[in-house]
Amino acid sequence: MKFTKMQGAGNDYIYVNAFEERVEDPAKTARLVSDRHFGVGADGLVCICPSENADFFMDIYNADGSRAKMCGNAIRCVAKYVYDRGMTDKTEIAIETLSGIKTVKVFTEGGKVTAARVNMGAPILAAREIPTTFDGDFVVSQKLTIDETDYAVTCVSMGNPHCVLFVDDVEGLELEKIGPRFEHHERFPDRINTEFVRTITPTEFDMRVWERGSGETLACGTGACASAVASVLNGRAERDTDIRVNLRGGQLVIRWSKNGDVYMTGPAEEVFSGEIKF
Repeated sequence: MKFTKMQGAGNDYIYVNAFEERVEDPAKTARLVSDRHFGVGADGLVCICPSENADFFMDIYNADGSRAKMCGNAIRCVAKYVYDRGMTDKTEIAIETLSGIKTVKVFTEGGKVTAARVNMGAPILAAREIPTTFDGDFVVSQKLTIDETDYAVTCVSMGNPHCVLFVDDVEGLELEKIGPRFEHHERFPDRINTEFVRTITPTEFDMRVWERGSGETLACGTGACASAVASVLNGRAERDTDIRVNLRGGQLVIRWSKNGDVYMTGPAEEVFSGEIKF
């Protein structure tokens, strides 16, 4: 199977051109290629497929083989892949995902994509639709108890579910210990992605993320969007303002516009291409 490894702010996936390659068992393939010791090494697998409703369809699988609906960093890389290889000449590309069609605007230098801006759509705030089992219509600064510690959490879906909490220090967190506790908590029937956010200013914050099915990743685009929305909901940031999100793999810029949609701008880079035999 021919593949290309790409990363957006350190969130790396293995990309397969499903116009040319046939992936018989994408869940099993995702587990194999994502293994950083015996495989290529990645946060998951992305198949770039034909779409009847958009220019392309992004089919994404986490490192544990579970299927994901959306990934903000991966979709920028998909846009780079198809543009750089001449599969489209559009600078605004419609990409279908399991959470709907997203529009990606690419920015180029020398005929190659260096960055992209994604219209991530409007956040889902209704508790049952995220989904969570918290009481009330919305989950904004509600109490969640983990290992006898109470956390104030805000829940948002950006096509996949997120739990955001604000902390004084992100570097000292034992994510390997507490991340799974959030991911598998009974309040989250579909499991959860968890963002730990330290506010620097109303327009900048640091973030670490524990992704369901992948563990800690260097970046999470939907998580950065969810965290920006949560910051606004908790009075830590303003709507329609660019917010810089510092992640371990780089920086993303998020804006929750007055029209309701969330926009994410960030890098997209190709690491290498190769071929793997199973």
